[in-house]
Amino acid sequence: MTKRAALAALTLSMLLPSLSTSIASVAAPTLAVAFDATFAEVQWVVLAFLVAVTALTVLAGHLGDTTGRRRLFLVGIALFGVMSAACAAAPSLGALVAARAGQGVGAAIMMALTAAFVSEAVPRERIGTAMGLLGTVSAVGTAMGPPLGGALIAAFGWQAIFLVAVPLSAVAFTLAVRHLPDPPKAPRARLSAAVLRDRTRAANLLLSAIVTTVLMSTLVVGPFYLTGGLGLDTAVVGAVMAAGPLVAALGGLPAGRVVDWLGTRRTTLLGLGGMAAGCLALATLPASLGIPGYVIPVVVITGSFAQFQAANSTEVVAGAPATSRGAVSGMLALSRQVGLILGTSAMGWVFTAAAGTADVTGATPGDVATALRTTFVVGAALIACAIGVAITTRRSVSSRMGETVPTRV
Repeated sequence: MTKRAALAALTLSMLLPSLSTSIASVAAPTLAVAFDATFAEVQWVVLAFLVAVTALTVLAGHLGDTTGRRRLFLVGIALFGVMSAACAAAPSLGALVAARAGQGVGAAIMMALTAAFVSEAVPRERIGTAMGLLGTVSAVGTAMGPPLGGALIAAFGWQAIFLVAVPLSAVAFTLAVRHLPDPPKAPRARLSAAVLRDRTRAANLLLSAIVTTVLMSTLVVGPFYLTGGLGLDTAVVGAVMAAGPLVAALGGLPAGRVVDWLGTRRTTLLGLGGMAAGCLALATLPASLGIPGYVIPVVVITGSFAQFQAANSTEVVAGAPATSRGAVSGMLALSRQVGLILGTSAMGWVFTAAAGTADVTGATPGDVATALRTTFVVGAALIACAIGVAITTRRSVSSRMGETVPTRV
């Protein structure tokens, strides 16, 4: 019961930041009216949270290692809950942005330390399954944020999207207090000394950033292709776009079990191979195939991403020394944030450039289809590079050890 309760605390702590990242995105029009603000000003409600998470995740993990992981984790959950209430009570947009930044600080601590606790909270032979479960919860939180936020705003007003996190934070805090272990503290050292000295770990962090970049491109360019390339209306686009997050949510737990069965390195290559196949399908299938020609490759990409993520998380965190798992977990979270940013900016730029116009909404269906194919040619090339890094790293480790690298953690 203690192990299950500890895992429940960790899943809630993974759910809340991912939910809070996406739930606020639908509130922009309502907040603009409520505070008589411009769209650019309201965007800081989302940006303040993301900036805090991105800037502080690695530092939070390091501080958890050196000052006490359990103690800081509890501080993070409590801060997240208090700042969620402060968001709901904010009397002005400036106060709301400040509270969101504070909420982001709490989220950074939770995201940095959640994966670090897995090795202490579950048996070693079940780590892959637990990592897969956390991946599922993160995908569910991201996917359910917009529809849940829209329903709460319609029924109770914008304050409800922040208030919903308060009781959930209280539950997570209670479970963590009662059931999470207190790992040993690490000696005080420079932040980068536990994290990047190991070449294999650094390579896996690079893989995480690359793969997340490619995944994010499906979310960035997909709506433009579905509307401009296939001529679908908004309601149908929303339903089609839900396929990817749904597969990621459903595939996380089975993916973790595959990791426990096959080991991390084989499963990593399996996931990367699937993503490469999905990208190549998007790059070559004709637009005349319509919705199936888009959905099937995206399902392959997102399902394979879930497979990769379970393996990558397990190898990066479980393979780290117990006294530096917080910093390593924080760096893993940061690598994914970097991927999200690159997927939005760099891959978005590729799509726009390939369409031949800065205003993609005005491009012809043929140009939009060409832009999609070009984007996923680049995506396939990135995944090919990731496969090369994974294979090269494995051979390098085998050479240094003078033996075959084991396939299990």
